[in-house]
Amino acid sequence: MPSAEVVCVGDELLSGRVTDTNSGWLGARLAEAGWRLVRVATVPDELDAVADAVAAACARVPLVLVTGGLGGTSDDLTREALARVAGRPVVRDPRLEQALRDRYAKRAAEPPAGALAMADVVEGAEVLANPAGTAPGLRLRVGGAQVVALPGVPAEVRAIAAASVLPGLAGGERTTTSLWLPLADEAAVGDALGPLEAALPDGVRLGYLAGGGSTEVRLTGLPEVVAPLAARARTQLRAALPAALVLDEPLPASVLAVLRGAGETLAVAESLTGGLVTAALVAVPGASAVLRAGVVSYATELKAGLLGVDAGLLAERGAVDPDVARQMAEGVRLRTGATWGVATTGVAGPEPQDGRPVGEVHVAAAREGEVRVRSVQLRGDRDRVRTTAVVTALVLLREAIQ
Repeated sequence: MPSAEVVCVGDELLSGRVTDTNSGWLGARLAEAGWRLVRVATVPDELDAVADAVAAACARVPLVLVTGGLGGTSDDLTREALARVAGRPVVRDPRLEQALRDRYAKRAAEPPAGALAMADVVEGAEVLANPAGTAPGLRLRVGGAQVVALPGVPAEVRAIAAASVLPGLAGGERTTTSLWLPLADEAAVGDALGPLEAALPDGVRLGYLAGGGSTEVRLTGLPEVVAPLAARARTQLRAALPAALVLDEPLPASVLAVLRGAGETLAVAESLTGGLVTAALVAVPGASAVLRAGVVSYATELKAGLLGVDAGLLAERGAVDPDVARQMAEGVRLRTGATWGVATTGVAGPEPQDGRPVGEVHVAAAREGEVRVRSVQLRGDRDRVRTTAVVTALVLLREAIQ
């Protein structure tokens, strides 16, 4: 599998003002085309730094992708850096210049000098049209490496790469198959797949990604090789981790798919999660076919007023209680006419509430004639408690509907 590197250019990336999303997207697309992204370097808007990073990458790999530094301001130095590395001058491309002048003429304006700088190219470089913006990309050879320079704007990176870069890189159709295990420990998942990983054939990569309360297992390789390996992975995971869900899609999508297939609907009642369960579901295309409503009843008295939770129960035990979660799930189901109701209540922190410790969480899933309640003690800061509570609620629901 050939290797590639990405060089990201920009002070804003190093200062944290902007988060790099380009390298992750490029890495995924390269993997699909049969390439392996082995290094990502982020460098400041300094000529020496950009040139040194590109030169070093060209000495290591046959493909170098550079993002950023192609605009028309004084800190856009990627062209000059590439020219230095390639040993060629920067020249003005008359066709690009005319296209820029025509664009400004439509606004009845003259292009500023900075804008015209986007018509400058490294001599001999191939110009890559930008369907989503103004600054074009560039492609050139530096020794044995192919260097592709792209603007830093993510939409423009994707547009140019899809149109002019990725089609020429395909070296055998590759695929990535993912399995998701919500609430599963990453180390335990890795142990379960140890025998499979030890016997992986050449050209197949197995990776793990933990985050958001789930562990994702990724198998990448030729489709005819990955498919049976994924089936073996499912079998090994279910045998080693019988209590875990092993899903072929992310948890929210899996919940909605099962409900949609059964012709059933869902309503959500949330307290400590403050709408995060509903947001996770709404993020899935087609959620409207299943999700009827989401109610955030954060104040204790509104749990009674909006959801019908017994006021006496709330007065006696407070809002953080398994029976409150039960009545919230039943109440939201009855009030919205949904097949299922799911509810969350608990203490996210940072301080205890009504004598309940931070991390105490109760979730419930209800349909006519059946209610399931799960109580857990979660660890972590406020964000982690809330995120894990979302996954805990959806896992309970997914177990109930399967």
